[in-house]
Amino acid sequence: MNSVQRREKIIEILSDSEAPVSATALSKELSVSRQVIVGDIALIRAFGVDVFATPRGYLMKNKDENEGRLIKTIACKHGTDKLGEELYIIVDNGGAVLDVIVEHPIYGDLTGPLHIFSRYDVDEFLKKTMEQTVQPLSSLTEGIHLHTISCVDEESFKRITATLEQKGILL
Repeated sequence: MNSVQRREKIIEILSDSEAPVSATALSKELSVSRQVIVGDIALIRAFGVDVFATPRGYLMKNKDENEGRLIKTIACKHGTDKLGEELYIIVDNGGAVLDVIVEHPIYGDLTGPLHIFSRYDVDEFLKKTMEQTVQPLSSLTEGIHLHTISCVDEESFKRITATLEQKGILL
C-alpha cells in the first residue's frame, strides 16, 4: 500500500467510525508507525478533509451529529480540582461537552475539541490528564474557560447551568 492509498484508507476508517480512532490503532491496522499516521492526518487536513483530534483519537466531522440538539456556550471558572465535577454535571444532566475554549493574550481563542458524551468519556479524559501529567487549557487563564455544549433540549441546559452555578463553577 502506498502513501496515497494509506491516506484514503485512513479517511475510510474514520468515516465509518462513530467513535474516535487513536493514531496507535490506525498504525497497527495499517502496519506503519504512529508518527506516519500523525503525518498522514496532517496531510489529510491540508487537503481540506475535516478530521480533528480529540483526547481519545481522531474523528471525521459529522455534519449531522448535533442535528436537532440545542448548542450553547457556557463560561466557567474553576481549578483542576473541579474539572471532573464540571464534566460529570454536564453529561449527567443530558449534555455533551464538544470543546473547551480559552482566550490567550497572544493567540486569541484557543479551542480544544473534547467530544465528551458520557461518564466513561469523562473518566477516560481524566485518566489521560493524570497519566500524561498535563494541564487543561483553562490553566492558561486562571481557570476561566468556555465550553460549547450540546443538549437534548432547553430543560437539560437549564439543569446543567443551575447545577454548575450551585457548585460555584459557572462564571
